[in-house]
Amino acid sequence: MSGTDEVIDVFIRNNTIEEIGHDINVDDLNPDDLDSIKIIDAEGKIVMPGLIDAHCHVGMFEDSLGFEGDDGNEDSDPIMPHLRAIDGINPFDRGFKDAYNAGVTTVVTGPGSANPVGGQFAAVKTYGICVDDMIIKTPVAMKFALGENPKCVYNEKDEAPVTRMGTMALIRELLIKSRDYMNQLDAYNENSEEHDKPEFDIKLDAMIPVLKKQIPVKIHAHRADDICSAIRLGKEFDICVTLEHCSDGDRIAPILEREKLPVMLGPTLSDRSKPELKNLTFDTYKNLSDRGIDVAIITDHPEITIENLSLCAVMAVKELKNFLENGNINNSVNYPNCDMGICDQAGRIAIFHLNVANMITKFTALFGDNGINISDMTNKSKGDIAYTMLDVEERPSEEIIDTLRSIPGVIRVRVVK
Repeated sequence: MSGTDEVIDVFIRNNTIEEIGHDINVDDLNPDDLDSIKIIDAEGKIVMPGLIDAHCHVGMFEDSLGFEGDDGNEDSDPIMPHLRAIDGINPFDRGFKDAYNAGVTTVVTGPGSANPVGGQFAAVKTYGICVDDMIIKTPVAMKFALGENPKCVYNEKDEAPVTRMGTMALIRELLIKSRDYMNQLDAYNENSEEHDKPEFDIKLDAMIPVLKKQIPVKIHAHRADDICSAIRLGKEFDICVTLEHCSDGDRIAPILEREKLPVMLGPTLSDRSKPELKNLTFDTYKNLSDRGIDVAIITDHPEITIENLSLCAVMAVKELKNFLENGNINNSVNYPNCDMGICDQAGRIAIFHLNVANMITKFTALFGDNGINISDMTNKSKGDIAYTMLDVEERPSEEIIDTLRSIPGVIRVRVVK
């Protein structure tokens, strides 16, 4: 492959990249291997690993079909931990072909969010004709859902849950019963003479890998309070949790930074079709990543069709790149829009601070006292928070930056350039 005039070789054997470099030596191969080598000329093209969609429903809600191909929500009961995605995946769903044609080679797919407990997700390759041959790991996660979806589904049935409290209570009841069942089973396995074996319960048995932290729980949560409920649930039962969707993540970014839980963010390339999505923005990728939070870009196919995963990634990177390279903020929930274009001075300093009097005076005085001229400046505010960018003709020392950080009311200082 070539990016400029340089030609790079990539050597792949047994579906694994073994070496990247110039004039790769293949003398160690036996003659039979040499005869089977296939050379692909990728000049002018991009060579990259296959993309992974960490949360979707490909194969579960089939393309171009209605009820006949809708196998993603078994909403005959709100608590369904024993359902397995591999029993509902159709490898001939067109979504799989769209996925691998677009470079998405692996998906984590499973039940939807109609139920508080929806069932088990599976990690599968996107190419194949039988799901058993496509499996990477099953189960790879359990699915819980909070917020609007389960309460709306069961409100129409006039059944519980119809509130967020009801959803959490049903999930909590399952976890408590499953923990008791697991403890009884462990006691029996350790000493079958003193302890009776509990009667087999397929739902409780399915939860044991969750309680033993062998698999995480993917918790569907868009709204800030639902995200906090997911975090609380994980702590209460000491289980591994990933936060799925996390549309309001910007609003509670300090909480997410503190908890250090993985975030599966999206679908973002979509309309705000329900109240939970009103704060949906690509800027969330940037703001969470900037705080060191592990963020995965997801499509939630068919909400966003899976071939658009790369487009979602491009748009997220575009927002992040503009912030990282120039300090510009667009479409943030917590911070004001602030754009000074491309920095052409020796330095640019971005200051996140409280929206209180005399902050600008303190910033400019510090640079003036150190003989550094400010060639351009902007200040924007949003509620109690403000954001100031300063273009300076001389890169400030670490001592000056530390002094900026020590000014009362300053939240964070970032040297952009």
